Amino acid sequence: MNNALRTTAFAAALAATFGAAYGVGRGVDPLVAAEDRPAGQHGGHDGAGEGGAEAAAAGHAPGGLQISDGGYTLALETPVVPAGVRSEIRFAVKDDSGRKVTAYRREHGKELHFILASTDLTQYRHLHPVRAADGTWSTPVDLPEAGGYRVFADFTPAAGAENLTLGADLAVSGAYRPAALPAPAAVAEVDGYRVTLGGELRAGRAGELRPSISRNGRPVTDLEPYLGAYGHLVALRAGDLAYLHVHPNEGDPGPVVSFTATAPSAGTYRLFLDFKHQGKVRTAAFTVRAAAPASDAEGHGESGSGAPAGHTH
Repeated sequence: MNNALRTTAFAAALAATFGAAYGVGRGVDPLVAAEDRPAGQHGGHDGAGEGGAEAAAAGHAPGGLQISDGGYTLALETPVVPAGVRSEIRFAVKDDSGRKVTAYRREHGKELHFILASTDLTQYRHLHPVRAADGTWSTPVDLPEAGGYRVFADFTPAAGAENLTLGADLAVSGAYRPAALPAPAAVAEVDGYRVTLGGELRAGRAGELRPSISRNGRPVTDLEPYLGAYGHLVALRAGDLAYLHVHPNEGDPGPVVSFTATAPSAGTYRLFLDFKHQGKVRTAAFTVRAAAPASDAEGHGESGSGAPAGHTH
């Protein structure tokens, strides 16, 4: 069975930050209703940040760095929550008249996707809030570590054709101990699963990322659809948390799910892979480095290779 999984616009605004990472895959996704599929690559699920690499070249701002874009604003009604306590985050998306938006296009089964990450990239949540009739969204959250966080709302308003990713700062109160970003590595362990990241991330050029999943030494070949795909990949650039969400290229349900990505710049990125198996969603996290494009590398002594540490070709 070869289920073609299409990249949907989830963070196109990040094209400037992760280039075509979101503009991954051009196949048709049979798991998503036709009316829910974006018409093309744009600000979120389907374009690497405002239409993929082309948008990056055109100078579009990375996704999630702006609180307002395209006539819409992310209004975070809960700017502070306590650490270690189950709390509720409330927010709304407002149009240029200040009215709360109540009509959205569904993307991968949801009207809006809500991502939360700590600024040191050690905490990550992919949440699915509930919208009230007046346009107010809410979601429970329990964050164990105090510090600065960034939230991202990924959505497509029904009144417009463009997908947007808006971001806002969230403070988590409590004793704060900053953590170092985990070192680059090609292998992540989560709940007994071993995820190995193959391929490379390159600045200014499309590259393929190929996470392979195994358990107890055996390849996992029966991944289950999660939000209409066999895997979801969110990438955040270290330093400014520019946001990118990618979906797989077409393929079978495991053990390898491939993504096409283009980093807009050299630097360090944190990748979060969500996958579902035996009824539960798990997240594997990787730190990778994208080297400068070959033309820049020649002038700065870099090799131009963007492979994760420990990975050889």
